[in-house]
Amino acid sequence: MKVGISFLLTLFLFCVGSPSFAQDFYIYPAEGQSDEQRDKDKYECYNWARKESGFDPMKVPQASAPPPEKEEQEGGAGEGFAKGLIGGAAIGAIAGDTGKGAAIGAIGGGLIGGSRRSEQQKREQQKQQQWEQQQAQQYAQARNSYNRAYVACLEARGYSVK
Repeated sequence: MKVGISFLLTLFLFCVGSPSFAQDFYIYPAEGQSDEQRDKDKYECYNWARKESGFDPMKVPQASAPPPEKEEQEGGAGEGFAKGLIGGAAIGAIAGDTGKGAAIGAIGGGLIGGSRRSEQQKREQQKQQQWEQQQAQQYAQARNSYNRAYVACLEARGYSVK
């Protein structure tokens, strides 16, 4: 599956600073819990939040849908030039000047073909960007759900979490 660079960068930015399941939070043992108890509670809350939310911050992010497929390539300046040359020559032959008709047809065809290809590339880029934004939003929502569950668990065990 081909994934865009900007999508990977977006996910990387979401993941930076979170190789550990509690690195994003300040956790204060408000009831005097020991370091050992805190580590145990953090691990148990990680497991509970993971099961509750369906999200595991320790896993490498995966796309929930494949990226959009590329469209079959339309025209291009070269193809438009060739078609315009042939069509222009035919029209020019009817009008009495094959060379002039071919030249006009080639230029017009090249411009139209290039414009079509450019529009197609813009559509493909827009679809790719929409897909990347959707994937990043889904990741952020899942991560937020996990974070809420994790914090709720720790607070229920007597920790102050910020």
